[in-house]
Parts: sequence; C-alpha cells; structure tokens
Amino acid sequence: YYLVCTDGSKGSNDPETLTDRLIATRRQEQREAARLLGVKEVFFLDYVDGEVTYSRELVRDIVRYIRLIRPDAVFTHEPGQIIANRAINHPDHRAVGEATLDAVYPMARTRPAYPELVAEGLEPHRVSDVYLWSSGDPNFSVDITDVLELKVQALLCHRSQIREPERLLENLRQRLRGEDGRYHERFRHIQLAF
Repeated sequence: YYLVCTDGSKGSNDPETLTDRLIATRRQEQREAARLLGVKEVFFLDYVDGEVTYSRELVRDIVRYIRLIRPDAVFTHEPGQIIANRAINHPDHRAVGEATLDAVYPMARTRPAYPELVAEGLEPHRVSDVYLWSSGDPNFSVDITDVLELKVQALLCHRSQIREPERLLENLRQRLRGEDGRYHERFRHIQLAF
C-alpha cells in the first residue's frame, strides 16, 4: 500500500500547467508506478503540495490508514534529514516523516488518542518496524540489483517530475551502487520493541 500525503499541485514550473490537470496527472503517474511495482492500493490525503506542516490532523489522517491497513512495517521519510543525497529534503517530506513517526508510536496503538477513529471501527494497531529513507544514518541495506530496472521503470512513470531522465538515472545508479558493484537501498531501521 502507498499513502500519498500531498496533492502534487505545485510540482511544475511550467506556466501552461493547470493545477487541476497537474493533480490528475500526478495521481495517474503514482498509480501507474504503483501498479508496475505490484502495490495493492494507493491512498491520497490531498494536503496542498508545498504547504504540509506537522499537525494533529496530519497525524490523525496517517493513523487512520495505519489502523485501516494494519501493516507490520511502515516506510517513510527521515524527518530530521535536511540535506539528503546532495539535495535539500523537501519540507513536506520532513513534516510527513515526523507525523508518520508519531502516528506509528504512540498514536496508532493508543485507543484514546483518536476516539473518532475507534467510532469508525478503526481499532488500535501496533507497527513492528519503521524504515526511514534518505537517512544520514542508515543501518539497514537491501540488495536491489535484481529489481533495479523495475525501480527505474517505476520512477520513469513520474514523467511530469523528470526533466532530465538520463541524468536522474545515472545519479540514482551512482548513489545506489555499493562497493561490491551491486545496488542497495539503504534505510534507517527502527524495530519497535514494545
């Protein structure tokens, strides 16, 4: 499952791009990439792109999907990483990462946290593992050599976001290539003990 928190409405510098059309395009690109990767379903929260801030409402909205989907593991943005992979980590990503961590613990597992969710039939749920991408302190690596081209094809589905695909792909390959010549995704893994 994917939970996309923003509407993608500000992801273009093209003066000819209409906001409603861009939102629809970004959704379609996300669904296309997800389908390619075998993702079961994509959910959208539709917070305005570029305007996400940490809030009780954002945490609640993420908790809603944790309780609905009931995952063992959650992957999210590293909230404290401002500079990541030679780029500035988008403020939306930082806000979503922080809200997601608070949603995972303690809010998704705490019954009184959001009584309105319990009233909707969404009972508390305990996530076992969290994986943070773009972490400056990774402690977990997954060899993706055998699926690298699938990852590339999924990234290329986001056509509205890619100006120079060859450069993007070369940077990606350089960043993911390990000393062993294989490709690795690196995460900060947090195993929740309680």
